[in-house]
Amino acid sequence: MEEGAAVSAAGPGRRTLYLAGDSTAAQKYASAAPETGWGMALPFFLRRGPALANHAVNGRSSKSFVDEGRLTAILGEIRPGDLLLIQFGHNDEKREDPARHTEPWTTYQDYLRQYVAGARARGARPVLLTPVERRRFDEGGSALPTHGDHPDAMRALAAEEGAALLDLQALTLALWDELGAEETKRYFNWTVSEQDNTHFNPPGAIAVARLVAAELLRRGVLSRGDVRRLDDAVPASWITWPRTPEEGA
Repeated sequence: MEEGAAVSAAGPGRRTLYLAGDSTAAQKYASAAPETGWGMALPFFLRRGPALANHAVNGRSSKSFVDEGRLTAILGEIRPGDLLLIQFGHNDEKREDPARHTEPWTTYQDYLRQYVAGARARGARPVLLTPVERRRFDEGGSALPTHGDHPDAMRALAAEEGAALLDLQALTLALWDELGAEETKRYFNWTVSEQDNTHFNPPGAIAVARLVAAELLRRGVLSRGDVRRLDDAVPASWITWPRTPEEGA
């Protein structure tokens, strides 16, 4: 099973939140533990109303996700009243990789428009999410932005299109700044053998998913009855990493 297919089953009449994104949001499997995408934790903050269909996949950009037919697959399933959450940026920045790179004010916006238009054409609501921030600090201990112009380009597109925007870059940057350089290690995939300043561990994924759910409520995308536990502790032990068929039962 390829990453990007984790779905909470939706019953009749239930809305579905489709998630298109990269490795920071994707479903992870046993071989990747303790790396955790924030999409794995989002259901902990949703009531039985909306289900989650996590199509985020490692290494994808707004461009490669479309070029591989992944947006087409979502648009083949999405229904009126559903939501399409769209978070890209990390891999769009990679100038050395033409299969993924997009320019912020041209091709990045052009690809994002395909997600927005595709969702709206099917009666669904698009929600743009600026990319979550990496763990990077200056010598004075202040958290640094790392995504160049891509977040600003998404903000401008959201305003132009009248689309809901969750400014995850600003929210996570503020959280990392509040926590500080040492404390944030507890939220990223720092292990004995790896110091990963991009991907989350369970506490980090839970913290970011909480921000997403709270912003969906604040922006009126979801109602109070759709969300839960926004102020409650969510144990890291709730995160599980299923095995793929290749990994065995």
